[in-house]
Amino acid sequence: MTDIAPFRVGHGYDIHRFAAGRRLVLGGVEIPFEKGLEGHSDADCLCHAIADSILGAAGLPDIGHYYPPGSPATKDMNSLEIVRGAVREAAKLGYEIGNVDSTIVARSPKIAPHVTAIKEKLAQALGISPERIGIKATTNEGVDGLGRGEAIAVYAVTILACCK
Repeated sequence: MTDIAPFRVGHGYDIHRFAAGRRLVLGGVEIPFEKGLEGHSDADCLCHAIADSILGAAGLPDIGHYYPPGSPATKDMNSLEIVRGAVREAAKLGYEIGNVDSTIVARSPKIAPHVTAIKEKLAQALGISPERIGIKATTNEGVDGLGRGEAIAVYAVTILACCK
């Protein structure tokens, strides 16, 4: 017998270094910038953090378990598919997405002009309305590699609600 809690909370985190010759994709939206993020998939660290927060809330393994880095099947994968997969895994256990909140840590580019488009893409993948998605950005105030503009990191929190 599975113990189904009415609500569960999960936290996710991901970070990717900038790399020349790559597209910058966050939340499924390509953002015009001179560099992209290094990674095996499309390196969408927003999607990766959200997927891990969903899987964590459901008590499941992280995204590397479902989408192994280095696997030919995940090469250049659209990370919205990873989010959709996490939603499916949580649904198998009787959960649906309550809401998602995230913080993007990036010196540049500016995230605010892209928030509406990102929410729309994520809402489709998550199966919820954009109003149930929070996206914030901060710069890390020049501290460490994130503050110097060497990478982008994302923190995400998801609340799952029992739908059984």
